Amino acid sequence: MRIDLSEQSVDALAEIISGGSAGAYEPSIGVYRQGWRLEGWFKNFGVPFDLEGATRVTATVTAIRAAIFLDSGNGELLKRIIEAAADPRDFIKEPERHTAVVEYLNKHLVFDGLKLEPVGRRVRLVEIAETALVTAELSAMAAGIDFDTVSRDLDRALRAASDDPEIAVTAACAVVESVCRSILVELGIDLPAKQDIGGLYRAVRDPLGLDPMKEGVSAEIVTDVKRVLSGLITTIEGVGSLRTHVGGAHGKERGFRRIDARIAKLAIHSASATALFLIETWQLRYPGRRLPPQETSSPERQARQAGS
Repeated sequence: MRIDLSEQSVDALAEIISGGSAGAYEPSIGVYRQGWRLEGWFKNFGVPFDLEGATRVTATVTAIRAAIFLDSGNGELLKRIIEAAADPRDFIKEPERHTAVVEYLNKHLVFDGLKLEPVGRRVRLVEIAETALVTAELSAMAAGIDFDTVSRDLDRALRAASDDPEIAVTAACAVVESVCRSILVELGIDLPAKQDIGGLYRAVRDPLGLDPMKEGVSAEIVTDVKRVLSGLITTIEGVGSLRTHVGGAHGKERGFRRIDARIAKLAIHSASATALFLIETWQLRYPGRRLPPQETSSPERQARQAGS
């Protein structure tokens, strides 16, 4: 990700990181940090911070400019700094301030083609042009139901799409697999022998009633809905095959040619649409019933079964 911060964005970022001037007429929405804390904060990123002969805010601006120089054009260092500036853990006691910080930074970052968006309990920096409605909606839903596994896998996929598309494809598969496993575990259904994306999706079709004939769909559109669901299976199998052949979970021979970001994003959006559909179907068929993360589902389920 290439990041070209405007002077206005640098100033806004410096205000949030430093907490603004101590003598300002109005308090800053940022986190007030003393000079020695600012030095330690930037040291975590390998960025020099020199307060000698400068105010805290001015020194913070200088440090951000140093980070721009050190970034070498790949954007990773600046991305980490911007995300850390809006880390929700710094606003645990005042979550409304965190919302204000994200909004304030986004009002500046939008002119740089960037934005901060929530993913689970974190925020991440994305290029506006790369944000898709389906991934944003899935992120919001995963955060709303506290579905950490999906949030992490989706976050990993989106982060890697441009720089490491093979990893992105693997993470996209994991998004759907996490949802399917959670559904099966919560319903007390044994996982299939073949636990790839295709096998897991087939295992949840019947429990979720993914048959238009069983859902009372109007006769004139039953065939159409069947075709859409059939296409969904084809898409899932395609994403799974892509992961098998180019995914980051497999070693590659020397000279292997990686897929490009377009294909990785197609896999992410396809997997996101599938996961969103499955979660919404779960919520429709089992209203009010919690669908917990896959890592915690199994012990919880076993505990309930042991007590029954």
